[in-house]
Amino acid sequence: MRKYRALPVALLAALALTACQDGTGTKDGGAAHPEPASATVAAQQATKATKATKATKANKGTKSVKGVKEAKEAKGTTATRVSCNGSNTTVTARPVRRPVNHMLLTVKNTGSKTCDLTYYPLLRFDEMQWAPRPIEDSQPQAVVTLAPGESGYAGVSLSAADGSGEWGTTSHKLTVGFQGRTPNSDGGPSAVPTLPAKGVYYDSTLTVTYWLRDMDDALSY
Repeated sequence: MRKYRALPVALLAALALTACQDGTGTKDGGAAHPEPASATVAAQQATKATKATKATKANKGTKSVKGVKEAKEAKGTTATRVSCNGSNTTVTARPVRRPVNHMLLTVKNTGSKTCDLTYYPLLRFDEMQWAPRPIEDSQPQAVVTLAPGESGYAGVSLSAADGSGEWGTTSHKLTVGFQGRTPNSDGGPSAVPTLPAKGVYYDSTLTVTYWLRDMDDALSY
């Protein structure tokens, strides 16, 4: 009889020990309540959202500052541009074989600032009392702007190929004048490029292109 009474007590002790080990009970008799997984995920998402908002605000602030800086730099660049003229460029005058009776003017920016070649060159051979006409079809869509070291061009049609021009003469001196921001305004000192020793022949049909960026374009008129 004693043998059968001892079994329930041992069984109860084993059950109590198992309950403590698998977390279903606590030392003080209360049940454990772990934090739900959904609450942890929600907290992580909230943290990420806060960081993203701060990053967005910081990025917007950086772009705003950068935009203001770029605008100031652009304005400063425009303000520091000067007119191209005889003081900040070198000018060469070279007769070419094609097209016939043409000469090429080349202006190279030798200064330290970007300069603008406005309108067309004002040409004067020797002591001529009239101004060569510009070729209006050659006018570019924008002013030719030369950074230091860059070159611009103008083509000069010296005389009529069929001999129809009048007052033909040979010149040994050429003065190249520059225009300012408005037509026929003074753009600064003129240039006196060296002409060939035999001189340059021109007649009443003498015309000149606007200043152009490309040499081939300057000789296409």
